Amino acid sequence: MRAFIAVLPPEEVVESLESFLAPRRTAIDAIDPWRWTRPEHLHLTLAFIPDLEEWREEPLIESGMAFVARQDPLTLSLAGAGAFPDPGAARILWAAVEGEEQKSTLAAWAKGFRALASRAGARVDGTRFSPHVTVARSGGRPRAAGHLVQSLDTLHTGSWVADEVHLIASHLGEGPRRTPRYEIRHTWGFTGRS
Repeated sequence: MRAFIAVLPPEEVVESLESFLAPRRTAIDAIDPWRWTRPEHLHLTLAFIPDLEEWREEPLIESGMAFVARQDPLTLSLAGAGAFPDPGAARILWAAVEGEEQKSTLAAWAKGFRALASRAGARVDGTRFSPHVTVARSGGRPRAAGHLVQSLDTLHTGSWVADEVHLIASHLGEGPRRTPRYEIRHTWGFTGRS
C-alpha cells in the first residue's frame, strides 16, 4: 500500500487556510491554473512510504506507540509560503510551519518515524524533511512562481496542538476527479512524557 505518516491540521485551521486561499486561488487560476489541494487532503508529511506491505504495518504501529510515548505534543501554526524546488521553477506551492523550535521538533518526529518504518522493513522515501503543507501542484511542468509565493506569503493561521500523528493509506485515482482517496489506518496520540 502507498502510505504516509502525517500531522493533520484541525478543521478550524483548514477552514482558515481555505478562506485565505479562496480569493488568491481565483486570481491565480485566471492567469496560470494550478491543481489545488482539496481541503480534506491538507497534511504535513513526516514520512512517505511508497510501498508498505500489509504485514509490516502492525510492527510499525507497535513501534510507533513506544515512540510517541516519549514525545510531547507540539503547538503549530502555518505562516508564510514557499515553492519546491524553488520559486523560479516551481512544481509545488506550500504553506510554511511557523517557528524554528517547531520545525526542529517536527524534524525529530520525521527522523523517528522514518527510522521506525525502515526498521519495520518498509522502504521510506529519502528526501530531506522540510515541514510544510502542500497547497497546490503545477500539474507537471515547472513554472515561475515567485509572484505566487509573494501573494501567499501573508498567510498566518491560528495555532493548534498537534497531539496526534496518523498512518494514512493513499489509494491513487479513487477520489473525486481521479484524485487519491485517503484512508486513516492508525492514529498515534501524543500524551507527553509525564
